[in-house]
Amino acid sequence: MVLPVIMLGLTVFILCALALACGYFLYGRLAERVYGLNPHFRMPCVARPDGVDYVPLPTWKVFLIQLLNIAGLGPVVGAVSGCLFGPIALLWIVLGCIFAGALHDFLAALMSAEQGGSNLPDVMGSVMGRSARVFMNLMCVFLLLMVGVVFTLLPAGMLEGLFPTLPLAKTAWAGIILLYYFLATILPIQAVIGRIYPIFGALFLFMAGGLVIGLPLSGYEILPNLNFLQNVHPAGLGIWPMIFVTIACGAISGFHATQSPMMVRCLRDVRLMRRVFYGAMIVEGMVALIWAVVGLSLREVIFSPGGESVSFAELTLRNPSQAINEACRVLLGHAGAIIAVLGVIVLAITSGDTAMRSCRLMMADLLHLPQRNMVGRLALAIPLFVLVYIISQIDFSVIWRYFGWANQTLACLTLWCISLYLRNRNRMFWISLPPALLMTTVCVCYLLHSAECGIGLSVQLATTLGLSVSAFLLVLFLVCRRKTV
Repeated sequence: MVLPVIMLGLTVFILCALALACGYFLYGRLAERVYGLNPHFRMPCVARPDGVDYVPLPTWKVFLIQLLNIAGLGPVVGAVSGCLFGPIALLWIVLGCIFAGALHDFLAALMSAEQGGSNLPDVMGSVMGRSARVFMNLMCVFLLLMVGVVFTLLPAGMLEGLFPTLPLAKTAWAGIILLYYFLATILPIQAVIGRIYPIFGALFLFMAGGLVIGLPLSGYEILPNLNFLQNVHPAGLGIWPMIFVTIACGAISGFHATQSPMMVRCLRDVRLMRRVFYGAMIVEGMVALIWAVVGLSLREVIFSPGGESVSFAELTLRNPSQAINEACRVLLGHAGAIIAVLGVIVLAITSGDTAMRSCRLMMADLLHLPQRNMVGRLALAIPLFVLVYIISQIDFSVIWRYFGWANQTLACLTLWCISLYLRNRNRMFWISLPPALLMTTVCVCYLLHSAECGIGLSVQLATTLGLSVSAFLLVLFLVCRRKTV
């Protein structure tokens, strides 16, 4: 009886991975045709290279940078935390990634390319008007600063735990990370990011591949419980709407749309857009899928960090970073765990550095400040990093929950912008409208229901109000007509 159970779990994992791959080849191609790609379009780095931000890079390097840009700790911490809700996490990762996340990243990148590599606020402003441009500038800068803080403090804490014998406290590690972020923000993209990302990519691939192999080799059953209808969250949180905010980057994340213009400015050929932007999100979905399988497979396994016996699920609820460290140690051994945890840390750092760089670029566009010379870059970078330091003094739990909600809200707004853009061009806007409606309902419901970030309404009332807002916006979308400005 053991073998059929093992094969069932392995079969589910393989089917989920194949579904993600099919999503790239089938749904990604459909999205490309719906948008109406012009194969003769000149990409921004070809039309107006500047040697700093508009720099032609090899396609493999653009893909790797884009992947590491968007794959922060979300597909790791988010996926492991999402597993507390049970196997339903697998469905959200696969379906969300194909029909919402990858579509969101790809079409937002195409819109940016068509407008010369414009940042997300300018893209949305061109479709939704000047007020939307100002609002999105403020929201994107806020989100990117949150990313800069979160992806400084989390990896700093993990580095402190990974190297306890080194005389470096968490604050010292945070200072080193911020120094790297500052250099990556002000120097030409090929000087730092373009050089070290291949090394980071190798750590990332080892982490993902090692866990897939390590799980069965270590004798753990793959997906022992596949009851998709059972909510087994230790704290009793409901699947709706919590899982849609808990698992963000592995399924859909508004943060990605802020990062895509950076690589749009470095890609040579528009025909490679689907490969880079839809494809990178699919790979990130694979990473989230792997960590979800690890979390679900180890869920009831007892660990003893610090001498205390605790299940993996309880440890995840208390401290996701510690749970990730323990999973790597058990599956890959001490040496392998160091490399794997470094791969996880890399995911955070390679999102934090590009978040701050994107923040500089958005502020430059907003203030019309040229960025060819170092003085212009420093004039923006220094105040931004001062703000990061100030925000980092706030309670981390407060920063994290507002970051999560703002991230999904930005994805929601981006999907509405894409739908408006397609409608104004008489394209099949129904490809992006359903995920826009879903994420609207999720974000409104979460804000009204969550006691941590909202006002604590019952989930039934919050859902009703969320559906009402979505229905109102749908009617407004279908009735009102506005030409692209």
